[in-house]
Amino acid sequence: MKLAAGKLTRWILIGLGAGIVVGLIQYLTLPADVNAAIIKWVHNPLGVVFLNAIRLMVVPLVLVSLTLGTAAIGDLSKLGRIGGKTMGIYLTTTAIAISIGFILATTVHPGTNLDIPVEGDFQGGESPFVMDIITDIVPTNPVSSMAEGNMLQIIFFAILAGLAIAKIGKKADPLMRGLESLDQVIQAMVVLIMWYAPIGVFGLIAKVVAGEGFAVFVPLLKYMFCVVGALAIHGLVIYPLYLMILTKLNPWRFYANIWPAMLVAFSTSSSNATLPVTMNVAGTRLGAKESIYSFTLPLGATINMDGTAIMQGVATVFIANVYGIDLTLGNFLTVVMMATLASIGTAGVPGVGLIMLSMVLTEIGLPIEGIGIILGVDRLLDMTRTSVNIAGDLMTTTVVAKSEGEFDVARFLAANKPE
Repeated sequence: MKLAAGKLTRWILIGLGAGIVVGLIQYLTLPADVNAAIIKWVHNPLGVVFLNAIRLMVVPLVLVSLTLGTAAIGDLSKLGRIGGKTMGIYLTTTAIAISIGFILATTVHPGTNLDIPVEGDFQGGESPFVMDIITDIVPTNPVSSMAEGNMLQIIFFAILAGLAIAKIGKKADPLMRGLESLDQVIQAMVVLIMWYAPIGVFGLIAKVVAGEGFAVFVPLLKYMFCVVGALAIHGLVIYPLYLMILTKLNPWRFYANIWPAMLVAFSTSSSNATLPVTMNVAGTRLGAKESIYSFTLPLGATINMDGTAIMQGVATVFIANVYGIDLTLGNFLTVVMMATLASIGTAGVPGVGLIMLSMVLTEIGLPIEGIGIILGVDRLLDMTRTSVNIAGDLMTTTVVAKSEGEFDVARFLAANKPE
């Protein structure tokens, strides 16, 4: 069962546009109390229902598909090779991303001579101990991990189960057939949920636009320009270079094929929530085999945060400029290392980038109160950087699948033809 992605994408775009128009009309013409009531009683429920529905599918989808994918690979050396390629690309692109953010921010100097108050009540987080990140990957209770949505622990359990199934061999055939049937049911459920996507996207976008308007953005336009500019450079230059050099595929066709997943990522601001759509796009439109994308995409939704890394680089420079603090080369290197490590094991949910940023700022001695300055515009920027995160996950999946001979080029070329 497949998504009629061309038609669905058009309807999602219509929902996105309608949400922007309706939100602007509300913000500009309605009294504040009436606007708030519409957001509370209409837009928010429409969006939350969609978010809850796709989040519903994340844990079963990752558990079943990753178990099947690992069992299908079987060979431990092949699994290690695929894992090494995936982690290598994820970590290098994250380091490149934050470097781009730094370079652009130090060129444009956002926050210099800016006199704006700190708003909001942001609570920072403590910097994680690296060994805790490693030890926490192994769950003590897999049921608890699934209930809490701890993706790294679910991934570990699914890989372990897949390897055990492969080791048992034919004796596990009944279990494999059951998992394959369950996987088909889950995929069909994703398709059904996605037909609600245009309405859900409308609610999510209308809520943001009607609630924020334009006034909150004016003092922070230079900061926003740096973040969006760095995201554009990373998405339109770095990813295409990876694709052209490592796969010889057309990067513009790649983006045409993954557009449905990027739209959902934009509206939900959550890599985890978008995962069911991302996996569907990888299989039906990119041409990657399930044995590859069932491994690379859940891992990417958990640890690959290129867009978030860019925000951290720009925000660090911005906050330092606001407070008149000079950053040293050592500070820059610390932020690159911290942002790369902090992305491992961080949940792919809305707003998590600010928690990561608080850890980075604490590490180099910048006041985390500065995060309150960017809180007002972070929701919109979170939407854009999540789209880049998703593009990075799918780019990596394409590169790994092509290198392993697990890629259907004909499907990749045919996916975006007019219906």
